[in-house]
Amino acid sequence: MDVFRDVRTRLQKAAEANRGEAVLLSGGLDSSIVAFLARPDVAFTASLKGAAAADPGYSEELAGLLGIPLEKVEFSVEDALDALPDVVGILKTFDLALPNDVCVYLALRAARERGVRSIMTGDGADELFAGYSYMAELSHDQLTAYGRALSASWSFSSRRLGGALGITVRQPFLDEDFVRFALEIEPALKIRDGVGKYVLRKSVDGLLPADIVWRRKEPIEYGSGSTRLHQIIADMVSDAEFVAAVRDVDIKFLNKEHFFYYRIYRAVVGEIPRPRAAERSCPCCGAGLTGYHCKVCGYSTPLRDQLRTSL
Repeated sequence: MDVFRDVRTRLQKAAEANRGEAVLLSGGLDSSIVAFLARPDVAFTASLKGAAAADPGYSEELAGLLGIPLEKVEFSVEDALDALPDVVGILKTFDLALPNDVCVYLALRAARERGVRSIMTGDGADELFAGYSYMAELSHDQLTAYGRALSASWSFSSRRLGGALGITVRQPFLDEDFVRFALEIEPALKIRDGVGKYVLRKSVDGLLPADIVWRRKEPIEYGSGSTRLHQIIADMVSDAEFVAAVRDVDIKFLNKEHFFYYRIYRAVVGEIPRPRAAERSCPCCGAGLTGYHCKVCGYSTPLRDQLRTSL
């Protein structure tokens, strides 16, 4: 059995073992594979109203091909701002990636309102198959070590958001047997000619539309159009407010948007938790840091330092 067929066969088993009633579908490679293999009853895709969002078009193409009903969840800027306190309260963070999380939350909430009890995501594929562009710059040894380090500490917000909404989030790529298998795949098969997730793409080449199989990686906020929220939210903080925050608050805010989320965090969560005995202190917000990423403020240890501790 060739490696491409082996990937597909093992992932088919993982999808069947972790099947949900629905799928969060972006029309990207990962969620499209999950939809193709598991054939859920319905798919949900979310986008910001009025934005030039690519996800709905790709999702409609795939759902039509598979004969799966597609629910398009369109949300306004006001919807996103109204949801922010709930999302911050659930995740207990003021990470700049919150627009991604808000998009997922609104899609999950729409699914719950339609009676969905379990939903699948494509979480984990980028980490397992080198889907992020910076991974192409790593040596094979570094990529292997980095992948193992990520798998030992990863956390995906979709499961926490789903749990708070009463929806079970199922993640076929994170099936324990499949993770063990994926970590053993040669790095040369994961990245080829600068293309990440090469072996995963080839495993479904000819089975899914080529524009989806070879679609470049886009964060949720870009595919959904919610990247517009960054500037809108930043503009809601005055220069004077930000200068005062930088002066008076012992946190290294990255920008006005970061401070905006922090204000919500303080209102709905409260104080930043201090490090426990076995934890380091986050250099940005002072929270306890056990891995590479601060779950409170979003700070990430520089990649060179992550690799140094992984190898």
